[in-house]
Amino acid sequence: MTLFDRAFVANPLIAILRGLEPSRALDVAGILVGAGFRIIEVPMNSPNPLTSIERIASKFGDSVVVGAGTVLTENEVVAVHGAGGQIIVAPNMNSNVAAQASALDMKWCPGVLTPTEAFAALDLGAAVLKIFPAELVSPKVISAMRAVLPKDALLAVVGGITPETMNDYRKAGADSFGLGSALFKPSYDMSELKVRSETFVTAFEKGKNL
Repeated sequence: MTLFDRAFVANPLIAILRGLEPSRALDVAGILVGAGFRIIEVPMNSPNPLTSIERIASKFGDSVVVGAGTVLTENEVVAVHGAGGQIIVAPNMNSNVAAQASALDMKWCPGVLTPTEAFAALDLGAAVLKIFPAELVSPKVISAMRAVLPKDALLAVVGGITPETMNDYRKAGADSFGLGSALFKPSYDMSELKVRSETFVTAFEKGKNL
């Protein structure tokens, strides 16, 4: 079982750290890891994202999968790999990005919104299907997509997810959630981040029994 597989089984919540400053990277990651997070994404439109990825990977890379979001080009894939990143998350589906990620043995998680896009992404080797933006997709849509997709396809619902909305999506067939501003904003101090991260993990764990 790979580190990604182990992380996904342990806790498939994805912490999206948009706007993270490298100077705070280790403190923020430490809070998240302490709460139980095992997958961390630093979007490429954050300040010096490769530095943050490198710092997090260097300290937590034995137990945490770290990578980049909003990855749009092959060159960005190469740069993330060089910084120690293991996952490539994108808002779209780009076959060149998929091929580069595969060549570097990285997990590719493209954004899709329809069954057509989902099947195309799986054909290109997607490890996880990022259902984005979730604000446009009700749990009923997830249920309908789950009914036609391969049973082993992994669905991560991303966009506007809160602790209160996760369970309806889980019941519909979502495997994972990408958590953005409801979890992290650059303006949040460490105490607020701790509360938010623990709240999400607790809500997710409780939902396993529903």
